[in-house]
Amino acid sequence: MPFCGRVEKRSTIRSINTWRLVVGAKLTPKIILEGTRLTFKTEIAFELNQHPRIVGPRKYRYHSPLISGEWCAFTNFPWGRGLINFEPQEEALAMETYHTWARLFELQRYYSWIIDRFHISTRMYQLMAHGRDYRFDWLEQRLLPLNFRLVYMTRSPESFAAARAERLKVSGNPSQYDDLGRFVAEQELLDRLVAESKLPCLKVDISDNSVLAAVEKIADWMEQSGGLSMAD
Repeated sequence: MPFCGRVEKRSTIRSINTWRLVVGAKLTPKIILEGTRLTFKTEIAFELNQHPRIVGPRKYRYHSPLISGEWCAFTNFPWGRGLINFEPQEEALAMETYHTWARLFELQRYYSWIIDRFHISTRMYQLMAHGRDYRFDWLEQRLLPLNFRLVYMTRSPESFAAARAERLKVSGNPSQYDDLGRFVAEQELLDRLVAESKLPCLKVDISDNSVLAAVEKIADWMEQSGGLSMAD
């Protein structure tokens, strides 16, 4: 079973092999970012989505897909429910949505996908809120042949306060960050759920709040582990 390991520290200068990949082959990275709130997943997702070692060198901005399980698409009001925090009566809707995403990924297998929270966050929320465990073995069995990779963002319990202070400068819904103890508890549960995942996994500690350093670690790992391209 793949484990959620850490990438070895190395130079971030692009290697000859990576350069050949960029200029001679198609980059099709597929990354699922998981973690509780205040682990800077969204900021990292945006950086990955324009990083030349992940999506190739670009002379202008390009619309490669960045999607999120946190989209509140099930309700017609802000900060509502969606793929992660659905209610029990919305289970069929949520599962159909997951099946639809899986089929879309299969149909467009030679494309890049960066996902900001997905099925593991759903497992975490549903276990804590409703005591229901959605295993998603079927989903991971479909994601594995597509070369999906899991990146698990974590931080030390004592570092959440500084991260909250930074987030409150821009948040449109600051009350969601009031209870830092909840995030610590979520991370403890995520530790177990990530360990149960069959997807290749990298664990990245963001306690230093350095988004750019985290992105370089992820790019290193994607390169080293064969996560940048798809076999025919």
